[in-house]
Amino acid sequence: QVQLVESGGGLVQPGGSLRLSCVASGFTFRSLSMSWHRQAPGKERELVAGISSSDNITYADSVKGRFTISRSNTKNTVYLQMNALKPEDTAVYYCKARSWDFYDSWGQGTQVTVSS
Repeated sequence: QVQLVESGGGLVQPGGSLRLSCVASGFTFRSLSMSWHRQAPGKERELVAGISSSDNITYADSVKGRFTISRSNTKNTVYLQMNALKPEDTAVYYCKARSWDFYDSWGQGTQVTVSS
């Protein structure tokens, strides 16, 4: 089973930047598809960005041009660089790992608050 630990959340002003990290253990990282999701109060969890084991990348339309997902297979880590943050980006951000047999594992989440 994959264990995931996120970090990097916090409070930032509109227009600011944050970088989230998610460290994975318990599985061969390079074989995992990784993604970031977020859930704002009263809303459903939504996909923010994903990166496959072969580095195919996808973004939600709402974050294209502002967020960048990347991975380091040597550090077993996936990153989410978030620039030009907006108040509507405020949410709990979750890291997800999907194995080759489509088993999903989730991290505990990290809070991102964008406010002046």
